[in-house]
Amino acid sequence: MGFVWRWLFAFALLAATYNPTELNFISWATRNYATETPLTVLFALVLVVAYIVYLTATLRSIGALGMALVVALVAALVWVLVDRGLISLQNPSVNTWIGLFGMSLVLAIGMYWSILWRRLSGQLEVDDNDG
Repeated sequence: MGFVWRWLFAFALLAATYNPTELNFISWATRNYATETPLTVLFALVLVVAYIVYLTATLRSIGALGMALVVALVAALVWVLVDRGLISLQNPSVNTWIGLFGMSLVLAIGMYWSILWRRLSGQLEVDDNDG
């Protein structure tokens, strides 16, 4: 269940930042920056902090190569679904949601990888940055 929570939070973070509806930070900030500058800056900083937490954890656990491999797996999955006729890439809104889903999977796998590795191998990952 831990992976599902991490994925849901990653998806919510990405969708709150941008999605094809008008209910997202980018659209709201574009419309309200002139009248709500302090609130816009506050929300932007909260999003930046959340992204830094997710990206730092993901890069530390699976690295850039791991991120690229997860992206490749998600892209291959989308390719198979398109090839089988289960999804169509003709609608830009659907494409955006698929992209959000794929990026949230990358972040969730990155956040969960260390826990999964410890369970599978019985080994702990330790940072060597004590110097």
